Amino acid sequence: MLSTDTGRLLDNPVWSCLTTRHAHLALGGQFARRYPADVSPIAGVPGLSHATITALEEVVAIGDDVGIPGPFVPVLPDNWQTLYESRVTQMIRAASSLLPEGDVEISALGPGDVAEMLALVDLTRPGPFRPRTIELGRYIGVRERGRLVAMGGERMWVDHCREVSAVCTHPDAQGQGYARALAARVVNRMLRGGEIPFLHVEGQNRRAIDLYESLGFARRTEFPLFVAKRIG
Repeated sequence: MLSTDTGRLLDNPVWSCLTTRHAHLALGGQFARRYPADVSPIAGVPGLSHATITALEEVVAIGDDVGIPGPFVPVLPDNWQTLYESRVTQMIRAASSLLPEGDVEISALGPGDVAEMLALVDLTRPGPFRPRTIELGRYIGVRERGRLVAMGGERMWVDHCREVSAVCTHPDAQGQGYARALAARVVNRMLRGGEIPFLHVEGQNRRAIDLYESLGFARRTEFPLFVAKRIG
């Protein structure tokens, strides 16, 4: 069961992560923080004020984009272009029971696999993934005849909660249970480490939500996702 303090941290997960577990990676200060652009485009803010806009412009270069999933959506001036708006569902698995892992052959992914991982993410779009995203956690994948066809891993880390992330399968390899097997391995690794798995999925992605509910995840909250590009 989540403590009140942990729940409060999860209510603004990016900000919480970038001010604690991933503070060593964070760019910015008290009004806005983000990952380096080659790690992730994700940013977090603790609230909304004029200082928020100034702080974002200090960490987002002209021509770069940033995504802010969380309770606070800044109203940006004309030198920003809105690229995408959506809603994100946060799900959490409170049960400590391990999941069946099946017999899918799974391998660890490392820096030498990043080019293939980027290509798979570009095709399937499970969420943002950049050349150094792999530094945020451990990633695993499934290969067919040497080709990477499915992957999943870890991203944010809030208190004792770890985020399942980047679970995706090539269209040619869907229907074989790869996403379920990968998610189960990632979740079980977290549980064995005493961590509570959580994740984020776009609210309109019914297929993914159904999968995660079948793995014991429950919806916890929902908040906006706002993606913008600084153009001046």
